[in-house]
Amino acid sequence: MSDPIFQLITEEEQRQIEKIGLIPSENHLPPQVASVLSSCLSSKYAEGYAGRRYYEGNQLIDQIELMAIGRLKELFQVPYVNVQPHSGSPANTAVQFALLNPGDTIMGLSLGSGGHLTHGHPKVTFSGKYFNSVQYHVNEEGRIDYDVLRALTIEYKPKLIIAGTTSYPFILDFAKFRDIADEVGAWLLADISHITALVIGGEHPSPVPYADVIMSTTHKTFRGPRGAFILATEQGLAKDPKLGAQIDKAIIPGLQGGPHNASIAGIAIAAQLAARPSFKIYAQQIKKNSLALAQSLIDNGLKLVGNGTENHLMVVDLTPYSVGLGTQVAFALDIAGIYANRNAIPNEPSSPFYPSGLRLGTPLVTTRGMKEAEMVKIGEWIAKVVEHVKGETLPTERLERRVFINAFKENVANDSYLQAIRQEVKAIASQFPLFQKDA
Repeated sequence: MSDPIFQLITEEEQRQIEKIGLIPSENHLPPQVASVLSSCLSSKYAEGYAGRRYYEGNQLIDQIELMAIGRLKELFQVPYVNVQPHSGSPANTAVQFALLNPGDTIMGLSLGSGGHLTHGHPKVTFSGKYFNSVQYHVNEEGRIDYDVLRALTIEYKPKLIIAGTTSYPFILDFAKFRDIADEVGAWLLADISHITALVIGGEHPSPVPYADVIMSTTHKTFRGPRGAFILATEQGLAKDPKLGAQIDKAIIPGLQGGPHNASIAGIAIAAQLAARPSFKIYAQQIKKNSLALAQSLIDNGLKLVGNGTENHLMVVDLTPYSVGLGTQVAFALDIAGIYANRNAIPNEPSSPFYPSGLRLGTPLVTTRGMKEAEMVKIGEWIAKVVEHVKGETLPTERLERRVFINAFKENVANDSYLQAIRQEVKAIASQFPLFQKDA
């Protein structure tokens, strides 16, 4: 009897094929990258670094890791690369442990303004517990106010400033971040996990001339395996020549044991693909698709945080209909064949568990080969779903909310209106394979 896990994998693959994915942090692997993830590389333990492993038999693993490092150095024109972090959160942790002592002050964009948990979210994360975290926020237009950031920096004198986001639809001005950091002698970390492809493709300013350290995951717009890399720039190493060694030590023995060799090979392949002219075209199309989707949403009556986008994502503000509507809309969209994610909006009037926003992005649909015409249609479908469920007002009491959401999910699971949209979505999705080799 075959293991039922394989049936579940088959069903998940079919789900991805038939539905349209708009979660900004998700993408689909190129076949070249996918092919190495189930290779013999997963069977080898390679604790340590190339040329100084704790296990024998790593001569070829060393070459693979050095190849990944060399390709990323060339791609970003930086002198130091570490490809061993298992994911973005451990990578951010390693950078902070390399640069800081417990109790040092850090500054990052607040989670509610579009930042990340590891950028100093208080009380529940390592970055908020081990360090003195001062969070900066967006203004009423949904944008970072660099004058306010400068004032906070001068007041609190952080040792590290983090320029990075997860649901911020605008360009990050790394030059301004650098100027502000220099006023108090702070390190500058650029977390470009979401915008890596845009940076490589010239669709977003690069942090390389400004940041001391750069971190990126490899499974979002970069279109690689699950993993992350850390870069140290010329100015970072000029500030401290031991910076690279400190990051290495923070990864191992500080946080991790053996690296994931198959993922590192996948990163090497993704870096090679990212150096091709076709990758720049892909990055440009991500941006074109994002602008087209945002305009379609606006044309169909929806409100966006900041009234638009300048990168690969946008956040729909659903408060004109109801507070805390994000969960209902996200679930209803999934029934209709479109999966996105509920998301808090700036100054969220509800809670992170029942937020009033919806986060949408275009990397995955761009990988599938969809273009502006498809984005216009997707925007129309999203608006129809919002209109269909907008009257589902969330109760204010916590226990009542849970009961309400469970009942809502049960009621719309077989909703004929949503099912009709799903058939239209499926028809469009069938025209676009999960990965376009020439994308």
